[in-house]
Order: sequence, then C-alpha cells, then structure tokens
Amino acid sequence: MTGRRASWLAWAVLAGFGAGTAAAPAPQAAPAPQRPVFTDRAAESGLVFNHQNGMSGKFYTPEIMGPGAALLDYDNDGRMDVFLVQGGPLGPGARPDPAKGSRLFHNELQIGPDGKRHLHFTDVTERSGIRPAGYGMGVAVGDFDNDGYPDIYLTGLGWAQLWHNNGDGTFTDVTQKSGTANPHWGVSATFFDYDRDGYLDLYVGNYLNFSFASAKPCRTASGEPDWCGPVTADAVPGRLFHNRGDGTFEDVTARAGLTAVYGPALGVVADDFDGDGWPDLYVANDESGNQLWINQHDGTFKEVALLAGCALSPDGKPQASMGIDAGDYDGDGRDDLAMDNLTGEGNALYRNLGGQLFEDTSIASGMRAASLPFTGFGAAWLDYDNDSWLDLLTVNGAVLTIEEQRRAGEPLPLKQAKQLFHNLGNGRFAEVSARATPALAIPEVSRGAAFGDLDNDGTPDVVVANNNGPVRLLMNNLGGTAHWLGLRLLTGKPGRDALGARVEVRRPGARSLWRRVRADGSYASANDPRVLAGLGPSPAVAGVVVHWPSGRIEGFAAAAVKTDAYTTLREGSGTTLPAPAPGTTHAAQATPTAPAARAVRATHPAPVAHVAQAHVTQAPGK
Repeated sequence: MTGRRASWLAWAVLAGFGAGTAAAPAPQAAPAPQRPVFTDRAAESGLVFNHQNGMSGKFYTPEIMGPGAALLDYDNDGRMDVFLVQGGPLGPGARPDPAKGSRLFHNELQIGPDGKRHLHFTDVTERSGIRPAGYGMGVAVGDFDNDGYPDIYLTGLGWAQLWHNNGDGTFTDVTQKSGTANPHWGVSATFFDYDRDGYLDLYVGNYLNFSFASAKPCRTASGEPDWCGPVTADAVPGRLFHNRGDGTFEDVTARAGLTAVYGPALGVVADDFDGDGWPDLYVANDESGNQLWINQHDGTFKEVALLAGCALSPDGKPQASMGIDAGDYDGDGRDDLAMDNLTGEGNALYRNLGGQLFEDTSIASGMRAASLPFTGFGAAWLDYDNDSWLDLLTVNGAVLTIEEQRRAGEPLPLKQAKQLFHNLGNGRFAEVSARATPALAIPEVSRGAAFGDLDNDGTPDVVVANNNGPVRLLMNNLGGTAHWLGLRLLTGKPGRDALGARVEVRRPGARSLWRRVRADGSYASANDPRVLAGLGPSPAVAGVVVHWPSGRIEGFAAAAVKTDAYTTLREGSGTTLPAPAPGTTHAAQATPTAPAARAVRATHPAPVAHVAQAHVTQAPGK
C-alpha cells in the first residue's frame, strides 16, 4: 500500500470514529462578514476558459496534476492580466491543439465617474504569439532581461518554454537560445536573484520520471482503477539556471549543491528565511521530506530542513506537500511557511523562530484539524479583509477516488470545496469558508491559484485553475471597508519588479507590517508582484523601509506613499539606511521581538527622516 493511500485510509478511520490527535485550542470566533467575501465573476467578465486534462480511462497521473495560472501586467498598464495553462490530449503520440491551448487574457478594467469598477478580459492569445509545446502544467513570471516587461516560463510534461516579452503585446520563444529547456516533468518554478547580481535566475521544480510505457496500475480499496501516487515512479532533481546577464542561462544545479538531496517537487518558494539578506529556497515534495536550501553567499546552498524543523510532520513522517507560501502571519518580522497536504494529513504551518529554526504550529493554530478532510493545492497568505493580519486561502481537490462521487457517476470523482482561514491575531485561525461565501463551497478539482488585486481596489482577488473544469474568478467584495497600502517596487533601469524585496510598513502606535515582493508560491502559479498591506481602520503610516534584493536598505517617509492607492518606489530614490549589525537579522534590527510569542505587539518606530521620491498612482482604468 502506498503512503498516499495509507494516509487516506487512516483519515477515513479517524473520521469514522471521531478520534485523532490532540485537538487544537478552540479559537475565538471570527467576525461574521456582512457580505459575501468573494463572488465568482469569471463568466461575466469574459474570463472564459475550460481546462482539459486528457483523461481517457487509463488513469495516467499527469491527468490530475494541472493546471496553474498567472497574474502579470504584461503591457505595464497598471492592470493585472491573466495567463491560464492548458493540458490537452494525453497519451502516446498525443499532440496539443493550438486552438484549445493555454490562453492570455488582457485586463481592460474601467472605472466610471461614479467610482464603480467595470472588469472585463479580452483573449489576446493569438496576437501574443504564445504557442505552448505540449501538455501544460505550470507557469512562472519574471523579467529575466531587465527590459521592464515580465516574461513567462511554462512548465509541462517533458518540456518547458521561456517566452520573452517583446513589449508590444507579443512574445518570442527563446527557450533554446536562453538555455532554459527542461525535458522533465516540471510543475512549479520561481525567478529569484540568488547571487544578487541584479539578474533574475530560475529554479524549476521537477516531479516524476513518468512515461506512458511504464505507468503502473493502481486501485481503490474496493478494487476499482485509480490514480497512482508518486511512489510508482522515481523523483527527478530540480534545476537551477544562473542568469548570465546576456539573455542566456547556465545550468548550475550540481555546482550549487542542489543535487545532494531531492524529492518529487510540487511547490517552490524563494525567500530570505534566515534574515541575512540573501534569498533561500524551500521545496515542497510529494510524500518525501521537504527541503530548505540556505543560501551560502558563494553560489552554493546548504540543505537544513530536517535540523530546522520544517522537513517532516510532527511525528517524523514525510507529507504529500503541494501548495506553499511564505509570509509573516504572526507579525514578528520573520516569514513563516504554510503548505497544504493530502487528506488525513492536514495543512502544515511552520512558524519561523529565527536562527534557521521553525516550530510546527499546525495543531496549536487550529489549522490542521480543520483541513484534515481536504487535499490542498493552490495556497497563499492574503489579508482578505485588510485588518493587517495575513489569512490563508487554499483550493482543494482529491488525488484518490472519492467513493461516494464515483458511485454517483461523477467522471472525475475528486471534487472538494475550498477553504478560507481567518487570522485571529493571537496565533490561531478560524475556518470561515462557509460564512465567507458560497463560491468557496462549490466542490471542484482545484489545482493552481493566482492571487492579486485584479480591480485595483486594494483587496486581494483569486483566480482558481480547475482541473478539467472552468476557471473561477473570485473577486473580493470588501473593498472600501478598511484602509490599505499598495506598493510596486522597481529595481534597475528601466525598472523591473524587485522580486525578493522585503518591506516594513511602519505605523504610529502599532506593530510594523512585513510583506515581500513575490510572484512565486501557491501551486504551479504566479501571483501579483505588488505589495498589498491591510491597515485596518487607521490609514496612518509612519514610513516604509525597503530591503532590496541587492542588499541595499532604504527608507521612505510617510509623505512618499499614499494610503488607499498604489505607490511606485524605485531602488536608489530613498534614504539609505545602515545594514544590520553583525549577528543580527534585518527583521531583528528593524522591529524588536515581542516577549511573548504570537502576542499582538505595539511598536512606535521613528518616522523616516527624509522624503524620498516616489510615484503615487490611483487605480488605473479611470
């Protein structure tokens, strides 16, 4: 019996007898929303897309693993566009149908004289020239040549493509020229500048060495055909591509030490987990220990997940990790890890203690118990109500047949609801999905999810990529109910998104908020790279401190940013601040640690002394 099937059956037993591990402390009740938090507006906005998984009764594992989605402003008009990954025919000799392939949608948001937002998307795939090479899985976004326009990297079953953004609405396939081909089964990928040379490098997480000829049959407990887990095929190492700065990349995986240990990778996130100013890499594996690769500042990485306490479950077992994100959920200035797992395992929550140590708070936070019935994929930290505390949303879908659905005649019996976890501000979460919105309760086989502000109202929205089903556009209805600060951070000339930058939003009489510029995380998807920080009932901001990927630290005074709007900050236009003292981290220097873990802290940072240049933008589309 595979580990995946054993976990599933163990959950069934626990559910049947109502017993299990020690229950988490009962969280205080979350406030009931006055209106639905999210509403699906995909069809009415023109975001019409149906994923095809190519299922043919053979139960090939790739059928149930895609797709991903991406948010990117490909034309720099201030509005997030959408890219959706397609699967297609699957099997020996199958070829993709260009007419039904992956799609690029242009955001044509307009804001009327009354302030009402009118969101509409137009399919611009044909004009873009993007033609994926095969059965698609995921997507990553980053400006690899620093021309100011985000480029697209696609992962798939036995192929990958790098599409260069030409800046005129079209893209060119530069895969071979750039040296970024990946002949394996890639899923999630991330652009990050691991050597701080000003150019984005690329890490691609590979899953299994799958072939149709060697695909093994698997069965349900009742003897019916079923999809197989990762133990039926060998894992494949991920690949690290170093950006040479001339439009080409070099495979430095072995030189960087990343072949020392690996597993079937599904989730990838790059972040500075130890606060030394250099980006590290966390890889979430399926039924294998996860890896935390700490940047050694010399082009190499050291794997420390087991020692750090973020490789295995609390009882020392590997989990089936899929979706992943990093963010500061407890307000201590250090980014924590959240990932979703297989039914019966529950979501994992690793609180960052600093010093390359993590504490598993999955049970104490209330996260694990509420998520046990679900298999999660796309996931992200987001402050859906802008109360200043990061919440968590996961989109779910089983990977093993749900017998009740199979008996009911469901052709893809893997459907599950989505979940929204409200941060109570005391280290605990309340599962509020049912009260939040009916849109989350619809059972679907959800995989990728891309998070960002699609209508520029200061609240995070979600694009959900469903396997063998329609895309969902979950628009946040809470705009205007709390204050917020939006930032776009640019580095270099003419200016690209400063992926990896960390931002401290200082507030008078309140704790600082830490956010990061990122497009990675979730599952096989790319997110809005802008920083969105909820401020709650008070719009007061004392200043902003930016820790740029280059290592430079700059302050921007309160007058340089505007609340309830997006502000563009450029590296080099702020007031230079000193680097952290030896032996301290950036977060420790900027925000003192509270004496009690998970306590709500009130800090009184001094405002940044000088007003720095910044560009304040209202929501585009007027």
